[in-house]
Amino acid sequence: MHTLKLVGIIVLLVNFTFSQQITCSQADKQAFENKTIAIDGLLENDFGKTIVAVGKTFIGTPYVAKTLEIGETESLVVNLHGLDCTTYVENVLAFSLLLKKGKTTFNHFTEVLETIRYKNGTLDGYASRLHYFSEWIANNQAKGLLKDITAEIGGTELTKAINFMSTHRDLYPFLKDDTNFEKIKASENYLNNESICILPQNQIEVNEHLIQSGDIIALTTSIKGLDITHTGIATREKDGRIHLLHASTRAKEVEVSQLPLADYLKNIKKNTGIMVARPL
Repeated sequence: MHTLKLVGIIVLLVNFTFSQQITCSQADKQAFENKTIAIDGLLENDFGKTIVAVGKTFIGTPYVAKTLEIGETESLVVNLHGLDCTTYVENVLAFSLLLKKGKTTFNHFTEVLETIRYKNGTLDGYASRLHYFSEWIANNQAKGLLKDITAEIGGTELTKAINFMSTHRDLYPFLKDDTNFEKIKASENYLNNESICILPQNQIEVNEHLIQSGDIIALTTSIKGLDITHTGIATREKDGRIHLLHASTRAKEVEVSQLPLADYLKNIKKNTGIMVARPL
């Protein structure tokens, strides 16, 4: 067998119940091994506390945008050295589920990550990735991984035209492909027939006691065509308040927000509130 020496990214083909193409560096493969050691013993009966404990092991990890936009075809990207807000949440949830299931192999990790990241759990091209986070929540609820509890904690229903990707096609290299573009438009059309529930910004503090550590927080926005601008994990800190554990675009790394969530959001331009999803 010939050994191929690749600089940077390597591509692995792994067989589960189906085949998936994985993009992962040797450094990230080692980072996976290190992370399984770091999280060993963090499983608690309260799964939300497990998620926060796992999430805090990533504190200080650099924020890096567009880590999934690699190559010319969609692959399952494993990158533990640079995280954006969504890949941070996905990786924390994946590692937490591994703990819950008592699994430690890289194959199990990539299988869980694929399940979380893609529509109905299967990678089938660029458009199968859950690009809009409100759809990410709905689809992972359908998989039984979490529950959208926004309505239960005082949220209100709204309908908004979602079309940011198709109306900003030049921002997304994969949308140069007409097939990808039409599939994304189809996803947007689906979302436009669905309402979402949000907890308005001015109602968060009064309902904060209903949010638990480990809940996934998605920041809703007034930006035209867009549903969510940022996401993270709720954590109740020593002050008794809910803070946001997230890959911060301001700090450029994973951190716990200095301000409680309700106050933190007041400083974010065009924020309208949050969606809250509870991992099961």
